[in-house]
Amino acid sequence: MKQNIINARITFRKSPIHVLERFAFKDLSDAYLSFKKHANISECVIIQTCNRVELFTASDNHDVHKIKKTWASLTGLEENAFADILEICDNHDAFEHLLKLTSGLESLVVGEEQILGQIKESIAVARNTKASGKRLNKLFDTSIRIGTRIRNSTGISKGGISLGSMAVKLAEENVDDIKSKNVLLIGTGEAATMVAKSLNKRGYEFHVTSRTVERAIGFSQTLGGKPIKFEDVLSAFDNYEIIFVATIAPYFLVTFDKMIESMKNKKSGMMILDLSNPRTVDEQVATIPGIKLMNIDQIAEMVDKNMTKRKEKVSTVQNIISEEVPIIEATMKRLDAEPLVKDVFTNADSMRIKELQKALQMLGETDEKRIKIIDELTKAVVESIVSAPMNNLRKASEQGNPDLLETASKLFNYKKKD
Repeated sequence: MKQNIINARITFRKSPIHVLERFAFKDLSDAYLSFKKHANISECVIIQTCNRVELFTASDNHDVHKIKKTWASLTGLEENAFADILEICDNHDAFEHLLKLTSGLESLVVGEEQILGQIKESIAVARNTKASGKRLNKLFDTSIRIGTRIRNSTGISKGGISLGSMAVKLAEENVDDIKSKNVLLIGTGEAATMVAKSLNKRGYEFHVTSRTVERAIGFSQTLGGKPIKFEDVLSAFDNYEIIFVATIAPYFLVTFDKMIESMKNKKSGMMILDLSNPRTVDEQVATIPGIKLMNIDQIAEMVDKNMTKRKEKVSTVQNIISEEVPIIEATMKRLDAEPLVKDVFTNADSMRIKELQKALQMLGETDEKRIKIIDELTKAVVESIVSAPMNNLRKASEQGNPDLLETASKLFNYKKKD
């Protein structure tokens, strides 16, 4: 009777964005049907964003291998593609993870607000397709409510900014009318993702490139931007007024000699923001007339000042989550007893009504006031007899005592309904 909650996820923490998108489901309705049919689960909620693909499932007999196999089948991947990047947790840890999601601790930028809306949309879709049920509906409703309260009470969502969005902000402060300028983003990793998100949010068009055009294409499909071949960029830096460089290359991609050549015939200035670690823009580039260069250390220093207050609130949020998880855990365990409790109350009330009607016929009672008094009396008697053992059963379920639940099922001749 006991149902477990499992979370299976692939996120930006273990997978680059351009790889992560291969694990996304193109047809959510089909995915829900497949998981429920082939993965031995009774409920499912899928959270799918550019930074994560996650499943929350409920089942009384989970089979992680079937979940992975179904996932692979839906995305056209081999099962070994999940090695080292698929994370699995259940029950207590799954509840904690969901609270971290709703409160913003699991986001690329701590405290960002977009994920909360995405989670609300995910549970709404699952409800509409009847993929979720009373367990996951309860879990998500509770977690969304707690996450919202945490954000409001701690201010974790206020005053923060990412490395990427700070870079865009600096570009806005130093370059007039960015919408009329040519913008280039080099890279497809975490920092590049935040730059792309910030550019899109502000409505700025940009080109994106990577060492392989496939990465640039995959990145652009998820995060926007017009993909361009890396080779074409190296010989045409002079086409751009703003260049964001966010790669992990172990050498200078933007060299002094290339930029000297690029600026010979360029009439306008250029701003370069190097978010790479290690740096991939030669520092001597800053000495070239017409070029303004900001490196990762300068940008990160501004981010750190901006993020200090938000980071100080992380421990407060974690403490609140630690207090809330046991409460959610007890609530979810209590749900295991509810079908039996409901069944017992329903059967008891049915017997009460049947015997009440017999008694009223034998008495020949027709006075509505008297009938109402007798009806209320029989209700009170039945409830006083049944309530105590049922409340004890709920408590036993909350405390994780499945044996008593099993015994009660036999005692009351309860059979689980599918």
